[in-house]
Amino acid sequence: YNLSAQSHVGVSFFQPEYTSNVNGIGTLRILDSIKTLKFFKTKYYQAGTSEMFGASPPKQNENTKFYPRSPYAAAKLFAHWITINYREAYGIFACNGILFNHESPIRGETFVTKKIISGLCKIKKGSSNPIYLGNIYSKRDWGHAKDYVEAMWLMLQKKTPDDYVIATGKSMTVKNFINLSVKKLGLKISWSGKGLNEKAKINGKKLIIISKRYFRPSEVDNLQGDARKSQKILKWKPKIKIDKLIEDMINSEMQL
Repeated sequence: YNLSAQSHVGVSFFQPEYTSNVNGIGTLRILDSIKTLKFFKTKYYQAGTSEMFGASPPKQNENTKFYPRSPYAAAKLFAHWITINYREAYGIFACNGILFNHESPIRGETFVTKKIISGLCKIKKGSSNPIYLGNIYSKRDWGHAKDYVEAMWLMLQKKTPDDYVIATGKSMTVKNFINLSVKKLGLKISWSGKGLNEKAKINGKKLIIISKRYFRPSEVDNLQGDARKSQKILKWKPKIKIDKLIEDMINSEMQL
């Protein structure tokens, strides 16, 4: 299972060469090792990403045109196609999992869901430190990592390798994710302003601030997956809904 990556989209704009080397050429190195060493019984899973769809309109499935909008997505797209190439050229059992956003309590601190949950939990405990965010109107299809790891495993249990979109089929804005999280924590939120001047008060204090620093040079507005192929062939469906995902992240954060 090749889950290795420079996995932060925002960072890829500042470190494009490193991101491409790890995410793109790193995949090639693994596949070429399988071929060169003749490890043809190996089953290989490549961790793809919904970011490869980028600007393509939702819902996105295995037949949707790729339109990457970041060095991260472009590098992952190379990895996607080199995986297909080695599968077809050398008969390697290699699958691409095109996974939409999957979250859990151990998500990295700089990713937006973790940043929101962590910041709100600190506010719940009395912190007055604001949470700085970028585009809160971007939409994402968020699922639980537990469900998605099961899908990865299922791909490698099939007799024939193939590529699969893994997604919940539902999307929401970052702002709605915040509102749901605030509600779960029993806090009160009020929004005001527009654009870079939009902000939110939580329990009367200005604690969510929009900052130009956190906008990407090229934004991805709406990612929403169509996982009907996975449902039909892998017999996979997500079991954990967004409410339970947020609860898991909050409960873990509050225990730290």
